[in-house]
Amino acid sequence: MSIWNYVVTAHKPTNVTHSCVGNFTSPQKLNLIVAKCTRIEVHLLTPQGLQPMLDVPIYGRIATLELFRPHGEAQDFLFIATERYKFCVLQWDAETSELITRAMGDVSDRIGRPTDNGQIGIIDPDCRLIGLHLYDGLFKVIPFDNEGQLKEAFNIRLEELQVLDIKFLYGCSKPTIMVLYQDNKDARHVKTYEVAIKDKDFVEGPWSHNNLDNGADLLIPVPPPLCGVIIIGEETIVYCSASAFKAIPIRPSITRAYGRVDADGSRYLLGDHAGLLHLLVIAHEKEKVKGLKIELLGETSIASTVSYLSYLDNAFVYIGSSYGDSQLIKLNLQHDAKGSYVEVLERYVNLGPIVDFCVVDRERQGQVQVVTCSGAYKDGSLRIVRNGIDINEQASVELQGIITGMWSLRSSTDDPFDTFLVVSFISETRILAMNLEDVLEETEIDGFFSQVQTLFCHDAVYNQLVQVTSSSVRLVSSTSRELRYEWNAPSGFSINVATTNATQVLLATGVGHLVYLEIGDGILTEVKHAQLEYEISCLDINPIGENPDYSQLAAVGMWTDISVRIFSLPDLNLITKELLGGEIIPRSVLLCAFEGISYLLCALGDGHLLNFLLNTSTGELTDRKKVSLGTQPITLHTFSSKNTTRVFAALDRPTVIYSRNKKLLYSNVNLKEVSHMCPFNSAAFPDSLAIAKEGELTIGTIDDIPKLHILRSIPLGEHAHRICHQEQSRTFAICSVKYNQSSPEDSEMHFIHLLDDQTFEFISTYPLDTYDYACSILSCSFSDDNNVYYCVGTACQLPEENEPTKGRILVFIVEDGKLQLIAEKETKGSVYTLNAFNGKLLAAINQKIQLYKWMLRDDGTRELQSECGHHGHILALYVQTRGDFIVVGDLMKSISLLIYKHEEGAIEECARDYNANWMSAVEILDDDIYLGAENNFNLFTVRKNSEDATDEERGRLEVVGEYHLGEFVKRFQLGSLVMRLLDSDVGQIPTAIFGTDNGVIGVIASLPREQYLFLEKLQSNLRKVIKGVGGLSHEHWRSFNNEKKTVDARNFLDGDLIESFLDLNRTKMDEISKTMAASVEELCNRVEELTRLH
Repeated sequence: MSIWNYVVTAHKPTNVTHSCVGNFTSPQKLNLIVAKCTRIEVHLLTPQGLQPMLDVPIYGRIATLELFRPHGEAQDFLFIATERYKFCVLQWDAETSELITRAMGDVSDRIGRPTDNGQIGIIDPDCRLIGLHLYDGLFKVIPFDNEGQLKEAFNIRLEELQVLDIKFLYGCSKPTIMVLYQDNKDARHVKTYEVAIKDKDFVEGPWSHNNLDNGADLLIPVPPPLCGVIIIGEETIVYCSASAFKAIPIRPSITRAYGRVDADGSRYLLGDHAGLLHLLVIAHEKEKVKGLKIELLGETSIASTVSYLSYLDNAFVYIGSSYGDSQLIKLNLQHDAKGSYVEVLERYVNLGPIVDFCVVDRERQGQVQVVTCSGAYKDGSLRIVRNGIDINEQASVELQGIITGMWSLRSSTDDPFDTFLVVSFISETRILAMNLEDVLEETEIDGFFSQVQTLFCHDAVYNQLVQVTSSSVRLVSSTSRELRYEWNAPSGFSINVATTNATQVLLATGVGHLVYLEIGDGILTEVKHAQLEYEISCLDINPIGENPDYSQLAAVGMWTDISVRIFSLPDLNLITKELLGGEIIPRSVLLCAFEGISYLLCALGDGHLLNFLLNTSTGELTDRKKVSLGTQPITLHTFSSKNTTRVFAALDRPTVIYSRNKKLLYSNVNLKEVSHMCPFNSAAFPDSLAIAKEGELTIGTIDDIPKLHILRSIPLGEHAHRICHQEQSRTFAICSVKYNQSSPEDSEMHFIHLLDDQTFEFISTYPLDTYDYACSILSCSFSDDNNVYYCVGTACQLPEENEPTKGRILVFIVEDGKLQLIAEKETKGSVYTLNAFNGKLLAAINQKIQLYKWMLRDDGTRELQSECGHHGHILALYVQTRGDFIVVGDLMKSISLLIYKHEEGAIEECARDYNANWMSAVEILDDDIYLGAENNFNLFTVRKNSEDATDEERGRLEVVGEYHLGEFVKRFQLGSLVMRLLDSDVGQIPTAIFGTDNGVIGVIASLPREQYLFLEKLQSNLRKVIKGVGGLSHEHWRSFNNEKKTVDARNFLDGDLIESFLDLNRTKMDEISKTMAASVEELCNRVEELTRLH
């Protein structure tokens, strides 16, 4: 790998951090706006549910998202502030369906301590000012003028240092804020201040309340006529105003989110840390508050946001979640059998937070899957993610019986659309067609024989259709649907394999007879027959020459000698014979052309596919390649997508074969087993495919570009935080925590679970001791021992200790599907990581790196024995090894490089990065380059200076790359998300995968220098053409940023920006093409090649 790295998102963030509701895209329409940390989505509420309108990246991490309506405006504006102190005001342009920036600016201060509790951004209900609490002891005010324009910002001193929440109050003649704060004795109080805009200062407000619930941390301002504020605590909820104070006790809970139901503010929805949704009602008579009532509505995902959407008298609620899937729910007037008023209408998958993941080839097909530990608390789950092509289902119909073939037919030769869908079963043929309501229903073609299995069907010239059955070839008029001609198989023979195109029929009648017919107007002429020495297993005459209706070549697959042969047409002369080797017969052959290059594809009965280059003039086959697509027999079908030819391989793992830059590519289709497929381009469903699965026929369109797809979610009801795969036992082991949220202490239980790697069923569980917490897990083997073990590192978290002083290493073996503990070793601290190291076990325990040997005792049992170690870390949290080198990511002291010296049996430090980085993950890219992620959402690379002259330089890891990712990376792992075919350029590019808190899966690819320099130039040109939403700067966003410094990104490229070139309109592409001195086609090809990295 190299120092020139390309960072790209394979799976966008899914963790919902903010949401709000208002009339954003038009005065009459209701919108839901969702923020997913670094992206914004705009949805429209329709009778069919939420309809997405826009999904755009924001060059910043969103800290505040608020809708407001300035004076004189008919619809809402959107205010966004980012964690790096930029803000913007956005307006929707209905004509272009784009966002317009109404205002933007920077609200950072040169001095000031950033708040510990996160930024607070609020807007005065009467749109007089925007308030921001960004630094301790300061309240920043951005006033509006009378036209609704923003004026210059200023700061006001705020006495309260430990601020928990600030909100504007309703119904105040002057803008008034309420501050919820904690004093230095940990007591919590609220206080009000009027903002005097002219004096740029606070005036003591009308009222305050001292000594609230110790868990109070959320303020809800109540609109007129009631006004006042609700204060949500852990054990009480209080309503207070200048004249009233009402309180009710509640079950202990932490409320994370709220949504207002009524415009008058008399009802609120509250979402708590256990995923329970409550309704809070303010009982009142006119403007006098009588009391509070709270009712449990039901359970949802753990809410980070709650947005109430009222539509045509229905109560919909959007539950945005950071710990589980987000949901659109409906609140019913009557409860269900479980006493819940909540009905989940839609789930929006969230992979975040990805706490750990592993990359596995579960099916051993060269197609990796990522298995993530996602979510937290009760919403914890495992997610299986794979790169593949999506089918967008548009219609489906149940069909009982085993489908043996499927073809689409037109009602006349010049009809642009398909009319019929012929489906063949073992003993009958059924014909489906679209009725006037665009529903598939059964119909008849009189000339077709429907009481038998159909072997092949095709449209033919002169408005005719061809049907081949075991006894005959029938030629039928496509307009009158009547039989025009029938060619019968010779007596004593039956047709067992057949293929046709618009003018030709090729069939085999057993015992190696090959018969060739030509189609005329109402006649079938037998032109030639040949006697081959073995049985024929498959045939193809798909035209790939100049004439789209006539083929000069025939491909024939053979039994016995397991060969594929090319014959010339019409004379059936053998041109080429290619022995395939092995014992598996060819089940499907296909002549096809991609990007002007002709190929022969040959599919075997065991899921392997051979492809050859085909010389159409000589029939010669060259450049043989073999790939494994699955384990079942394959049937091949061509189809067209956006005017390019593709091939669908139907089998247990359906695959689409296509060509890009004259190279064949294979992409999995996100479907289970498919037996047959054919194109079905009907007027109702243009450019669609008909796909036969067990008992069902589906019609849908197919995506062009493969993308990451979540194959499966396994809800655990507990928080899985470590995962490991063991190839030998075909299992996964996970470390998880189960929270008992019903008990007042929120007690935890810790487990190691063993899961089957195909079904994901739990097959064994090992409970840990009361205070034991699993920190790390590893599958490894040791020197002089053939067994493979799971090793688990734990920490003993005693309530009175800040940092654990004890832990254990547990060694398990999988026997009879059970986890058997066979050795354990006590340690003097948390075992943060475990690594296999030259047949030994390397552990990071608090400040120390410790190496253990696997020793045989006299009684035949084994134990871990300490060999050597290395002190000198604050906390060694992350470790990667390569050969004898050990790379350590420290809590505070960045990255250090250690070496194990065999002769001395010692571990020594060779070099370190002297910057203070709080690490979150490390990886070794190659012998000299190490990658790190740290807690300010940056990535950086360091290089070992082994060539340098002085000891001092050799002892320093030099920082060679810096980049602001804007994501908290929990883990890196070397590997690829896509099927790697070594003949492609992309196959040569080394990659690492990362997972983040927001549910992002990303790829870091190390590029050759020339490619990097070309793309760096493209990136700087794209920055000029693609402007960030809200005027936010891409250069500033990607600059490495921590408390000490902000420096421009170097030796890292933003793949998301570069790949957005493909979404530009032609004018902008031309503009960039000129400055790059490269054609648009070349730029598209080079960028498309990069998209294949993920």
